[in-house]
Amino acid sequence: MNRPSTYTLAFILSLLFVAALPAQATAGTCGARATAIHQVQGSGASSPLAGKKVIVEGILTQDSRHSGGFSGFYLQQTDAETDQNPATSEALFVYTRLTHGKPGQRLRVAGTVKEYHGLTELVDISSLTICGNAPLPQPIDVSLPWSQPPESLENMRVRLSQPLTVIDHYNLSVFGELTLAANDQVTATEYRAPGPDARKQQQWNNQHRVLLDDGQGVRNPSPIPWPPDGLKYPNTLRAGDTVTEIEGVLDYRFGQWRIQPDRKPRFSATNSRPAPPTRPSGASQRVVTLNLQNYFNGGGQGGGFPTARGAESQAAFQHQSQRLVEAITQSDPDILAVTEMENDGYGPNSALAQLARELGPDWRFVATPGQDGTDAIRNALLYRDDRVKLIGSPNRPDSALDRPPLAQVFGFHDSHQHIRVVVPHLKSKSCRNATSANADQNDGQGCYSDRRTRAAKAMLNWLATLPQPDTLAGTLITGDLNSYAMEDPMQLFYNQGYTSLVHHFYPCDADRCEHYSYRYQGEKGTLDYALASGALLPLVVNAQSWNINADEPRILGYDQRPGRSQRGPWRSSDHNPVITDLKLPSR
Repeated sequence: MNRPSTYTLAFILSLLFVAALPAQATAGTCGARATAIHQVQGSGASSPLAGKKVIVEGILTQDSRHSGGFSGFYLQQTDAETDQNPATSEALFVYTRLTHGKPGQRLRVAGTVKEYHGLTELVDISSLTICGNAPLPQPIDVSLPWSQPPESLENMRVRLSQPLTVIDHYNLSVFGELTLAANDQVTATEYRAPGPDARKQQQWNNQHRVLLDDGQGVRNPSPIPWPPDGLKYPNTLRAGDTVTEIEGVLDYRFGQWRIQPDRKPRFSATNSRPAPPTRPSGASQRVVTLNLQNYFNGGGQGGGFPTARGAESQAAFQHQSQRLVEAITQSDPDILAVTEMENDGYGPNSALAQLARELGPDWRFVATPGQDGTDAIRNALLYRDDRVKLIGSPNRPDSALDRPPLAQVFGFHDSHQHIRVVVPHLKSKSCRNATSANADQNDGQGCYSDRRTRAAKAMLNWLATLPQPDTLAGTLITGDLNSYAMEDPMQLFYNQGYTSLVHHFYPCDADRCEHYSYRYQGEKGTLDYALASGALLPLVVNAQSWNINADEPRILGYDQRPGRSQRGPWRSSDHNPVITDLKLPSR
């Protein structure tokens, strides 16, 4: 056997020495040639180096390797190493279980570039070297609407340079998220006709918002992260409140741009809880409409929970009932029109009879046994018999509508004229089982617009058949129409001479909408109406919503544990009540 030469032995020993080094040394020396992060990001929506192995150096700006985090960290090029190209991001997310490094340290990292659901990442990390301490890159000032494409700032440190408005908190308790925008956003079909323009506005609204996240990848965070001083029933966080001093990493996850803050933002209660609307001076009449958010009383004897809808326990129902009674009592109606009432008859244990008892000894309800339709919920009318009397019999149409509207003529003790109050509840926008004309037509109206339009037409035809006594001052249609103000069903009412009273007194446009009844996916608008006939309109003093529900976090609702034990009108439902004040001629 030939003996190895001295050169060969030295070469073998050097290979053994390299193999014995820590894994992080194989990427080379700190400061050696590396791929710039802006080259990894590129100027497009995805990385031009996806699937390639690269070595990068940058500053660890935010660490998310803690329990419940995103299993990685954010790495950004130093300010001196940027390419000065506003189209390219200078940061990326490093997905790794390695624990080396902390914020404010320069790292040299080797791994593979990957696009993960729109987020540019470095994965399969083969080495991670700490190169020493370094100052954090300065945050980039940005504003909404986006002052530059957010893709060009992906994973970078940013600072929102203006106060932002909370427009949605639906996922606050589930994922620790708040949706923010430059201003409160209004549903496009609240002020624009359905069609391409409304759809374009809706898309614009969705694009120009950002989520304030909590840096956690877990469900049901405890405590709830926002506001920083704790969310409680007395210490609410309402849509319409503002947030300032927002600074952190601009992240992209689950199809949304989001800020992972590295400091606590400042919250301001700019949309405070409003007092109950005062009644007009002198003799007046007040009609209130309210969606009860599924008022089911479990059979009325305490043992029928959970029910098909609404509260899942007797305790939750008691809290629901207490809040609704507070809301109704403080709004001080003479006549109350309700929707989402359990359809369980009119006996003493019925949900309707229980609500009347809860409201007090002066309250009565209108009964139409056998005419209430086949749906689990119905519409109903209640009234104070110390102020109001029934004139004639109630009416419901003989059609096959699931939730037939209810009409009743009322007289007031202080007036010789009467009004007819009609309470409808049209099909929701939920797309379950929607097909053909009822499917989403991509015009901004959602699903079942055709069904709602046909139901509105049938209701107007039915109303035209009802008697018109000489003492009738006019008709007020008030209830949940599940349609925003410019949508097709509403046009039918307008064409028949009905006026949306809240819009009459408080018009809505893209920039201003003070009165609304519902908030959905960060946009506000009107689903609940008071519509006055032409004859009744001159007798209306005012109509408004009372914003006690739509802007409150759902986690504070009666059906959520943190909010159950609290009393008051707040979040008694998910819809705001609509309040109409009239002045009928006195006797």
